[in-house]
Amino acid sequence: MSDTPDTEQVVARLRPHGRALFWPSVALMAVAGTVGYFEGSFSEPWQNIALLAGAALLIVLLCLLPLVAWLGKRYVITTRRIILRTGFFVRIRQELLHSRGYDVTVRQNGLQSIFQSGNILINTGLDHPVLLRDVPGADLVQAALHDLMEKSLNPIAARRQAEASRTGRSPANSDETTAWGQR
Repeated sequence: MSDTPDTEQVVARLRPHGRALFWPSVALMAVAGTVGYFEGSFSEPWQNIALLAGAALLIVLLCLLPLVAWLGKRYVITTRRIILRTGFFVRIRQELLHSRGYDVTVRQNGLQSIFQSGNILINTGLDHPVLLRDVPGADLVQAALHDLMEKSLNPIAARRQAEASRTGRSPANSDETTAWGQR
């Protein structure tokens, strides 16, 4: 990884934990088993067709929609920013720059702590906090975000700090400021 400020490199690409697809998978197996057991056992042909149509509807509602929703959430962490992409048909993209600074909090319930995932709450101080839901390796992601935020210092502030260190002055003991009643 190069340290030049112009290059932006991807640190991590994340989705919510795959555990979210457990119940849709169970529903798919239950519907497939039910259709396999009852298919052809009805005397009327329309009943068999109704069974297949109902199974197709259940598969779409219980399996495909949760899968599409899970695939539609992506979190990309780069060396300069966090990119949140949500939605499948209507896409929403949100970006948070590391240089602006933010507060990172990890919340875990019992099941999330077993799987080492968690909800990451990013508070920028301006708007409502950004929530990354059920991120795998939440503690590692939090540590990486803290490191990236420390490394991406505002260029103007970095230049001022470099100038102050070259002249041996800090803004606190600089003679450019005047105290009340003194010149």
